[in-house]
Amino acid sequence: MSELAAAQSPFVNRPIRAAIIDLDGTMVDTLDDFVAVVQATLHELGLPQVDRRFVECTIGKGSEHLVRAVLAQAGADAGLYAEAWRAYGRHHAELNGCHARTFPGVPHGLRTLRESGVTLACVTNKPTSLAVDLLRRQALLDHFAFVFGGDAFERKKPDPLPLLKCCEALRTAPARTLVIGDSSNDAQAARLAGCPVLLVTWGYNHGEPVRQVDADGFIDRLDQIGIAP
Repeated sequence: MSELAAAQSPFVNRPIRAAIIDLDGTMVDTLDDFVAVVQATLHELGLPQVDRRFVECTIGKGSEHLVRAVLAQAGADAGLYAEAWRAYGRHHAELNGCHARTFPGVPHGLRTLRESGVTLACVTNKPTSLAVDLLRRQALLDHFAFVFGGDAFERKKPDPLPLLKCCEALRTAPARTLVIGDSSNDAQAARLAGCPVLLVTWGYNHGEPVRQVDADGFIDRLDQIGIAP
C-alpha cells in the first residue's frame, strides 16, 4: 500500500490508508446554490432577503443551523422554524447543484489518490441524498467508497462521531485516515477523532481566515497532494 504525503505538511511520511473528504467548499463550490435556496425560502415566507456574505459565513454547520440563523437575520419569529425548514428542504432538493461547480484540481486529485491505493469517503453535513445527488451531478461519485451526510449519524461535524463511524466503515484507524476539509468544523472534528487533517485554502470557513485554524497543513489545490514511495 502506498503512503500518502502532502507538500509542506508535518506528517509527510505518515502512512495513510484512506481519506475522508468534505463536500461543500472543499470539492464543490455550492455557495450560489445555498444563496438561491435561502432566497427562495425567504421569498416563500414573505421575509426580507439576507445578503450573500451572510450565507457564506453561516453555511457549514448543517442545514438546521443555517435555517435558524437565516430566520434570525431576517428578523423572523423563531416559531416559523418548522415552516421554514419544510420550505428550505423543498427548495434545496429542487436547486441542488444547479449553480454549483467543482473546484479546479479536484477530479485529478481524487483520481490520483485512488490510483495510489487510498480509499476515499465523503463526510458532509449536507443531507446524504443531496450529497450523493450533487456528487453524481459533478461526476465525482464514483471516486467514493462511502458517502455519509449530516443525517447519517446522531451528530454532525464538528462532533467527531461522523469521522469515527466513517473510519469504522473504511476499516481504517483514525491515525491513518486523512481528513480533508475547508473549515474549523472539519479540523475540530478531525482533532477530536484523532485523524490528521489538511485544509484547502479556497473554501468558506465561516468567513474566517483558514490559515488561522489548527491543522496539519494547507493546500491550494487538491491535486497538490502527492504520493510518497
